Amino acid sequence: MNTDPNRLEHYLERRGAQRFELHLPLAVHFEGRTVPGFAQNLSGRGIFFYAETALPEGAVVELTFTMPSEITLGENMPVRCRGRVLRAAGHSQGGQRTGIAVQLDSYQYLPSDEPMSQFLRVSVASAAAATSGQMPR
Repeated sequence: MNTDPNRLEHYLERRGAQRFELHLPLAVHFEGRTVPGFAQNLSGRGIFFYAETALPEGAVVELTFTMPSEITLGENMPVRCRGRVLRAAGHSQGGQRTGIAVQLDSYQYLPSDEPMSQFLRVSVASAAAATSGQMPR
């Protein structure tokens, strides 16, 4: 398994114009909170998902989910993405969730042998780095 942290970014940049339709669960981390959501689509520069909360424009978020093999062209890979909310509006068909568009700034593969729940919390250090714009690319 290739766990090079630049692999996903390189792959998604190479296919920057392509948007992948997804329907997979994700965890949204912001301001010390974690809420469940589900992704609708993903590109090399952004993601659109639904969550059970509204997020303000400009909010820094961290998303964790498992990238499906159809996108990685290999195996399913747990990934952490960081970015900023571009817009949050409307509701899913059930009316309980808000649609959120996020511009992605960084990607990081997570070890596949560690449970995703370990990554359900944003540390103060990573939130500060995200706010200061010093996120790894």
